Amino acid sequence: MRAAPGAAARGFTLIELLTALLVLSLLALMSYRGLGAVLDARDHVGRETEKWQRVAAFFARFKRDVELGSPRPVRSAAGSAPAWRGEAVTPAGARLEFSRFASNEAVDAARRVGYRLNEKQEIELWLWPGLDVAPDTLPARYPVLAGVSSFELHYLSPTLVWVDAWPASPSDPLLPRAVRARIVLVSGEEIERVFALQ
Repeated sequence: MRAAPGAAARGFTLIELLTALLVLSLLALMSYRGLGAVLDARDHVGRETEKWQRVAAFFARFKRDVELGSPRPVRSAAGSAPAWRGEAVTPAGARLEFSRFASNEAVDAARRVGYRLNEKQEIELWLWPGLDVAPDTLPARYPVLAGVSSFELHYLSPTLVWVDAWPASPSDPLLPRAVRARIVLVSGEEIERVFALQ
């Protein structure tokens, strides 16, 4: 069939097709970049969430341990160790070491517990098999929080003064009134919590 004379052929010109392709390619590029930004944001949020969950789990464990702190000194190879020993500067050894009662759930026993920052920027949990252990018994060590650049502990004395080491004097009681823990993550965040002892 032939088109009627005088009727213009209907269709797209080359310029219109190229303009449509340009608009579609720009929309596809913006969609791709938008999707990439959403995926990057999701990954970042996932990493941050995981980091803060690990920090919360560490503080929950630390809180549980210090709240179960026991005023019982322990026998050691050197004689007797205080119920609670917090050291201000420790090139080696536990930064905090104390006796702990068994939990109410009876899932663990009374034991000696310690916390320290190791050279791998991890806070380690030290667990001895019991309170009074044989000489040369070493604790089991477990990393409980990685990515920590600083771990500081302070102890509240009976005169309501924060001190760096416990016992600060021979007249101090077996346990401090509270513990203040401050950690600085390698990413720069600082977290400080205070835990009262029962």
